[in-house]
Amino acid sequence: MPDATTSAMPTATYTNPIWNDDFPDPTIIRSTDGWYYAYGTQTKRQGAIINIQVARSANLVQWEYLGDALPVKPIWASNTQKLWAPHVSEHQGRYYLYYSALPDADEGLCLAVATADAPAGPFTDIGAPLLCGSGFLNIDPMAFDDPATGKRLLYWGSGFGPLMVRELAEDRISFNPDAETHILIQPAGAGDPKRYDQLIEGSWVVLRDGWYYLFYSGNNCCGDDAHYGVLVARSRAATGPFETLAETTENPYAMLLEGNEHWLAPGHNCVVTDAADQDWLAYHAIDVRQPKFDAIDPDQGFSRRVMLLDRLEYVAGWPRLVTGGTPSWEAQERPATRQPKI
Repeated sequence: MPDATTSAMPTATYTNPIWNDDFPDPTIIRSTDGWYYAYGTQTKRQGAIINIQVARSANLVQWEYLGDALPVKPIWASNTQKLWAPHVSEHQGRYYLYYSALPDADEGLCLAVATADAPAGPFTDIGAPLLCGSGFLNIDPMAFDDPATGKRLLYWGSGFGPLMVRELAEDRISFNPDAETHILIQPAGAGDPKRYDQLIEGSWVVLRDGWYYLFYSGNNCCGDDAHYGVLVARSRAATGPFETLAETTENPYAMLLEGNEHWLAPGHNCVVTDAADQDWLAYHAIDVRQPKFDAIDPDQGFSRRVMLLDRLEYVAGWPRLVTGGTPSWEAQERPATRQPKI
């Protein structure tokens, strides 16, 4: 991979993918050390299982692979090969990794938390799951500090259930015992295979111009029948109520992002901001030229999900991609950059 410390850019453009290996469910943060760090779901790389992938970049398009952010599995999920959907946040020099894991009891996915003193880890699980349940209800956590209320919130969900949010305790590794779980968005339910919101997951929240935007993904992420895309809703409060783009436009098929002839099943995004305060959507997609690899999880159809990046803009109170709603495959203008600490 290119050296992430390089300050001189060879061109003013980039071309997707920004990471041409399996890197599902990406989260990108900018640490106080000036580097961007990306975290991805468990994979197999050069024959070795990587529990939680981590890479870093100075410019969002050239990445240096750093290895496994969670080299030791949690004691309650020591045998699993299902470690999914990491989200990392930094607070006062401490890093908190929220993720999903299948416990050894195999009673349904759990929300989990690990902590570290450095953005690349190693992260150490707190020793017990945060929340467990049946099936795929408790997946895809995303932590967000609400500047309006000061509350530490955790969004998650949820297979064929709703997207949810609940306040975390001050320690950030447990829920506030007095807080309620708020239901945010319900899936549409089966019946129309063209709709993306029959199954919803992968919450990501940002606050822009007084609106809380909830990005989420829907339908089948992987396999030969993958049909996945990114949807969006908005609210004036972090805990809702949210109105979806589909409701506002009275179009049940309204999408922020869906596939094209180059990239299949794009989704499970994060939003990252560049040096010019411009938002970018980072997400995974299946490359039609190389859709599969030697994966560790046959339930995912061996899909090879690479990492892509496209610029967001906000128009008439809603986000949209400058590419017109599908992933770019030709050269695009690079994000603005700043030099990280060496």
